[in-house]
Amino acid sequence: MDIDTHFISISTKGNCDIIDITADIEKILNETGMVEGNVLIFAGGSTGGITTLEYEPGLLKDYPKFFERIAPAGINYEHNNTWHDGNGHSHIRAAIQGASLTVPFTDKRLLLGTWQQVIFVDFDNRPRKRNITVQFMGKK
Repeated sequence: MDIDTHFISISTKGNCDIIDITADIEKILNETGMVEGNVLIFAGGSTGGITTLEYEPGLLKDYPKFFERIAPAGINYEHNNTWHDGNGHSHIRAAIQGASLTVPFTDKRLLLGTWQQVIFVDFDNRPRKRNITVQFMGKK
């Protein structure tokens, strides 16, 4: 079994910015020469998350609204009292979302569903530069 680690660097707008990183992962997979295994996608940092979603206009509006309902930006968070950066809600949302995802692949193809894309969500309250770790484990 081989392990091959890569990084995807992106710039985000913050405030629940959703970025489709599926094509980036597929490109790296092809470069690794691996044919079968798993890929771990990990968002370093405490205000970003990784998941799958159908990357379409309706869900790109629904997903941020969902997080606003369960972890609203406009309420008091103790984190804000400590750091005075106004992003307590960002940390809560990222914790709910999760920082990583594992996707199997075979025949050099991610085994995603027809309408399923891998997304990074930036929950922070400002634009950021993000590094996403993409680690392939498999055979060539």
